[in-house]
Amino acid sequence: MRIARFSVDDEPKYGVVETDDPEGLVGTVSVLDSDPLYRPVQFTGEKLQLADVRLLAPVIPRSKVVGVGRNYRAHAEELGNEVPAQPLIFYKPNTSVIGPRDGIVYPEQTNELHFEGELAIVIGRICRDVPKERVDEVIFGYTIGNDVTARDLQKSDGQWARAKGYDTFCPLGPWISTELDASDLRVTTEVNGELKQDGRTSQFIFGIPEVLAYITSFTTLLPGDVVLTGTPAGVGPMLPGDEVSVGVEGIGTLTNKVIVRD
Repeated sequence: MRIARFSVDDEPKYGVVETDDPEGLVGTVSVLDSDPLYRPVQFTGEKLQLADVRLLAPVIPRSKVVGVGRNYRAHAEELGNEVPAQPLIFYKPNTSVIGPRDGIVYPEQTNELHFEGELAIVIGRICRDVPKERVDEVIFGYTIGNDVTARDLQKSDGQWARAKGYDTFCPLGPWISTELDASDLRVTTEVNGELKQDGRTSQFIFGIPEVLAYITSFTTLLPGDVVLTGTPAGVGPMLPGDEVSVGVEGIGTLTNKVIVRD
């Protein structure tokens, strides 16, 4: 299923999407009676046209977004970094999350704002110390993320909290795909229609089982937490007015425009 969070007349709702459009601009959404993360899927019987709703971030983490840095060898090398011996973990605040078509705000404190297209995991249950062979039991589904990063602040601060934590620095969407084999999916990023990143999840240094086992060895993941799995080579700058589209095979396309706050 493709489970979306959307609004009609500013009222957030959940639904199951049926569409052939990777961005969900055309198609239908069958309305659910509640958030399927916490209750079994129940349809209300109402069906809406996607053109008449606004897609929101498919999940707003109540707790945290956990990122995995340098999980593609070529990406580590392009930034002149060593390939990590174990997963390199960082956090983004839940206040950084925005949805499809929302604006990525270009902060005045940076001169080097980068896109990082990624596959994102949505956690479906409370979990700690998950064995690698059981990680499928804690995954609700997958969505698309853009780990927006102020690269100059990442370098100058010596740690990543500010560089990756600004409001709007974690676009997610357009929906959650709950039935997906994520072991070998194409991940791409385009800026104004020009291809910038092109990788596959089979190129991960640390696969999804290893990543979730490692994260849950030291912290508890909660329903709705999001894990960003790492970005392929090709990261680069975004400027105000740019339109950035991250695509993941089997899910769809997440598009956002870079803006300047008034």
